[in-house]
Amino acid sequence: MIDPKIYILLTDTGTLFTRMIKFYTKKPYNHASISFDPHLTEVYSFGRKAARNPFIAGFVKENIRTELFTKAKCALISCSVSHSQLQDLHDYIQKMELEKDLYRYNLLGLAAVPINKQMNRKDAFFCSQFVATVLQECQVAHFTKPLSLVTPHDFMEHTNFQLVYQGSIEAFCQEYDMQSFEKSTYATAKQLIY
Repeated sequence: MIDPKIYILLTDTGTLFTRMIKFYTKKPYNHASISFDPHLTEVYSFGRKAARNPFIAGFVKENIRTELFTKAKCALISCSVSHSQLQDLHDYIQKMELEKDLYRYNLLGLAAVPINKQMNRKDAFFCSQFVATVLQECQVAHFTKPLSLVTPHDFMEHTNFQLVYQGSIEAFCQEYDMQSFEKSTYATAKQLIY
């Protein structure tokens, strides 16, 4: 039996807020999200709740087909997990989604990363802190640094993850949409024949 996989989406949306982060990090990606499927139909993170305002933020279920993401550059990495780990991940994120109003964006924690200072706040995360916390709590990946100092680039360097795709989200979505269209056309044609 093949082990299931989880996916970490690393992005650079090119917004003013992300350009400021990139100025400090000097890394290509400055946002991290987690997904349970390779087509990224459900993507979770801590980020903007309103597309045009980076300060209204918290736990979010992201749609990569929105204007914010369609022009973004990305890297998609994956990691094999056991079935029990996958269930733990689902349960962990589902609980957070049900209680999403309790969570806040850890802007102070994000601001403390450049000076290598931990700023843990109750029920508050920034994107990579959230993804790292989920992975570590569900025993999928462990980090040698405090979770409040994990950056999106740290996932790229982690030995548990393999690169699946790198390029634009728009091209990724077009490729997936084309594959879906071809599969549905084939299934329809097959039904007509039989």
